[in-house]
Order: sequence, then C-alpha cells, then structure tokens
Amino acid sequence: MEDIPAGTCVTSEDIKSRPLTGLAAPPVSLAQRLKIASEDFVLDHHLDTACNTSPEGTDLGLSEEEHEMENVLAEPESAEVGGDAKLDESSEEQTYSQETLDMYLINLHRIDKDVRRCDRAYWYFTPENLEKLRNIMCSYVWQHLDTGYVQGMCDLLAPLLVILDDEVVAFSCFTELMKRMNHNFPHGGAMDSHFANMRSLIQILDSELFELMQQNGDYTHFYFCYRWFLLDFKREMVYDDVYSVWETIWAAKYISSEHFVLFIALALVEMYRDIILENNMDFTDIIKFFNEMAERHNVPQVLMMARDLVNKVQTLIENK
Repeated sequence: MEDIPAGTCVTSEDIKSRPLTGLAAPPVSLAQRLKIASEDFVLDHHLDTACNTSPEGTDLGLSEEEHEMENVLAEPESAEVGGDAKLDESSEEQTYSQETLDMYLINLHRIDKDVRRCDRAYWYFTPENLEKLRNIMCSYVWQHLDTGYVQGMCDLLAPLLVILDDEVVAFSCFTELMKRMNHNFPHGGAMDSHFANMRSLIQILDSELFELMQQNGDYTHFYFCYRWFLLDFKREMVYDDVYSVWETIWAAKYISSEHFVLFIALALVEMYRDIILENNMDFTDIIKFFNEMAERHNVPQVLMMARDLVNKVQTLIENK
C-alpha cells in the first residue's frame, strides 16, 4: 500500500458528489470513504474559487496591470486551458487531521446505528426520508464535532423533519433547538438540576408520595424521569401530542415559566399518584409502569395539570 499523507484534503468535487441541499455539511463522499477505510483517506482535487485567498476569488499573484497585460498577450485558443492551469496552481487545499477524521468516523457509526432504528413504524420514515435525517445529523455533528453525536439526538430531529419536510429548514431549527437541549445531555450537566428540582417540588406539593418514594428503595433521585428531560417527552407521546407539548414548552418561557418542562414531568407523576400509592410501587415498578404508558397519556390533561401546578407554586412563593 502506498503511503498516505497525514492530512486529508476535502474538495469541491467531494461536496458536489452528494449535495445536502445547501447545508454546510461534511462531504458525503468523505463519509462513504470513512466507512470503507477507517484509517487511511486521501482526496486529490482542488477546492472551488471560494477557497482562494484573494478578495476577488482568484489569487494568481498578479497585479491589475499584469492581469491586463496577460489578457492582451494570451492567445484565444489557449485561454481556456491556461485558465484551468492557473486555477489549479492558485487553489488552496483544506486539510483535516487524522484525529479529526477518526473522530468523525466514530460519530458516523453512532449516527447510522440510530438512524436505522428511528421511528421505523412511523409512516414518514421511508428510506429516502431516513437518508434526509442522516444528512442533517451528519451536517450538525460535523459542525459540532467537539460535542459529537449522542444517542437521542435523532429523536429530537425527527419531529422537526416530519413537520417541515425540508433538510435545510429542519437543520436550522434543530441547531437552534440543540442550543437548549444540549445541556440535558451528559456533557451539559443540566440533568442533575432537573432531578433536584423534581425532588424539591414533590416534597413540597405531595409529601405523601414523596414519603412512599423514600420508603420503597428511595427513588427520589427521579432517574425514571431521565428520558423525559433528555428528549422533551418525545418518546412518551405520539407525534401530534409531541408538537403540542413542545410548542407549549417554547411558549411558556414567555408567558408562564421557563421551567415548564419540570411541571409537565411533575404532572405526569401526579396524574398517576393514586395508582403509584395503591400499588406501593418501588423504583422498578415505576419504570415499568411509565414505559408501558408511553404514547398512552392524556396529554391535554397533562398540560392543564402542569399549568395548575405552575400557578400553585407561584401562589406559594407569593404568600411567603
């Protein structure tokens, strides 16, 4: 095998080989080659004039007078060939370290694994639309390689792609959504705050249920809520209800509480408090119960209860 350069160059031909409808994405041909050869890659074309260093986009090292003289002296027959040669000489190659490419390869594997199993039973996700999902996810991860792909990101992207059905718009919306949701993933640290707030709210608003949780193995750590906060309840509800919940969370920041997601979680627990108490549920029981209840909740009732809980807490604060 011949020696491979340490840096791998990405070119316009790679980008054009499989366009992502205008997304600022890693070239898909690069992704394909990464799958085939996990360690050694090399692409040998030059970038478009957009990557040239001069303001005019053609850094040929000539002044204006020299350009004019060259145009006068150049023969018409050789102009086309000469122009290509000069462009090749002036183009700059953008290179990426082997470490960056290896990191991207690892993320591609994670993305492919999750895309294949993302809402397979839902009518929208045909092979063609799953490919759109993958394209957007690859583009996002390429721009946020320091964070990379974490399981669950496809779940957050999927409802946006379904409702928008446009790669570019869905990519833009997903990028904005992740500015908030990123904090819920392991690298963000917000999950511990959610659990602590849930513990405090239950203790204040429903001391009887709190005591049961403590006595039955003490699951007041609220780890059973992890998926709720990570995905904004996406796996707990059907798609139509997901849109209602998400829009309520986004709007509540301006008209009710920026922590409305906590009150939805609290409402889910409170809605079934009698069942939890009657069955004397421990941690395993409550996880099993909520897994079985996924996509079966009365979401309008949950949202109304969440609003009532917000008002109740606000009243308690005002009366202190």
